[in-house]
Amino acid sequence: ATTLGTTLMFTTIMPAVKAEQVTPDISNWAIQTLNDGEKFGIFPIEWYYDGFRSTISTERLNSLMTLTEKKIAGLNLAKNDAFTPLKVSNDKTRGDIINQLYNIVAQYDLNVSEDAVKYMQERKVLQGSESGLMLDAKATTQHAVIFAVRLIQDTFEQANAGAKGVAWVVEDEDTKVYLLGSIHVGTPDLHPMHKKLTNAFKDSDGLFVEVNSLDPSGLDYYMEKAMFTDGRTIKDVVSEETYAKLEKVAEQLGMPMEELALQKPWFISSNFSSMSLDGVFGLTPEEMAMHGVDIQFLLSAYLQQKPIYELEGMNAQVDMFDGLSQEAQEQSLVEALDSILEPAEQTDEDVKIMADWFTNWVNGDIEKFAESLKEMNEDTSEFNEMLFGKRDEQMAAKLVEVLEKQQGTFFVVVGAGHFLVDKNIRYHLEQSGYEVKPFYQ
Repeated sequence: ATTLGTTLMFTTIMPAVKAEQVTPDISNWAIQTLNDGEKFGIFPIEWYYDGFRSTISTERLNSLMTLTEKKIAGLNLAKNDAFTPLKVSNDKTRGDIINQLYNIVAQYDLNVSEDAVKYMQERKVLQGSESGLMLDAKATTQHAVIFAVRLIQDTFEQANAGAKGVAWVVEDEDTKVYLLGSIHVGTPDLHPMHKKLTNAFKDSDGLFVEVNSLDPSGLDYYMEKAMFTDGRTIKDVVSEETYAKLEKVAEQLGMPMEELALQKPWFISSNFSSMSLDGVFGLTPEEMAMHGVDIQFLLSAYLQQKPIYELEGMNAQVDMFDGLSQEAQEQSLVEALDSILEPAEQTDEDVKIMADWFTNWVNGDIEKFAESLKEMNEDTSEFNEMLFGKRDEQMAAKLVEVLEKQQGTFFVVVGAGHFLVDKNIRYHLEQSGYEVKPFYQ
């Protein structure tokens, strides 16, 4: 419950780790496209730091083509039986890579012309510069990745495909507000998102989120609240049994107890809960966070220079955790420790539920998503009470203020449960006299 609840209801908050600063080797014109494409699962972002603007290696090119073909194959499109693949020379020129990508998409029953270069230009996959198309020039890793990302985006758009999300819209005479329910972690299957969804965001005048997790200003407060400063240690506030479990986990993970001793239970459980996801979907917890819905729109807002507004803020969310009773904090800590000590017993069901969330989110299936939250509705624990109730009422009140006082179009991204549990944000908006309509009609 702790892992799933935090995943669905709270923006993932992880303490920043200072690392050696390395500048990615990326052209400014490519940043927006790469920001979208790095979520597709067709290339690792480590490429940015190792000759990204140098001629692509054979190994990288083969990997990129294989994963691009797999991504497009996932659309399950009808095949074009009359298609004959173009001959490729594997010389790593821009023109040859265009031909390889053309062979990937032209095998399907889409409106694909017989001229590879012409098709790629028409679909804006191949875009030249003052130097022309440079088809005979060796392709850099950056160029090859950009071509592949554009092809995937365009093919999904032609197929009217892409993750739909759970979304609604509410408006009055001069204000429109799009509401998108988020999952704070994700996988490449959540990307690309449906064009209708990304267009709504593109046309909006600002983004509302629970917490702007890209703003480091709240980190000091977060760390201050996470630590004991009154002379107590973790041993003073949990049972002997829980402390013994913590020692076992610390030994298993190679973490010194001296570090954990000063950390509050909610902070430890938050960090350990994310560890239970490590490798479950073939990704690290950090990679799953980067595939989350919120971070995608936050990064896009920064790149598109859209204003970002917080409905809660990091300080408020930290205060919610810190305000839990010691009993509730210990209960969530025990769940997190058990997920590491006995992963099979606790993780299997969580993973199944989360996989269903991902599927239902991609399909835009609001009813099935809501069905999976029934147990949360019935949970009367202190932790669950923190997740829901007052938070939904308060966030809805801020959105009512936007509708009443602002003009324009706004895009809202908060945890999906805030729109689907009993007396959620939609409920409070409707109680205030607004009609909340499904985004896809």
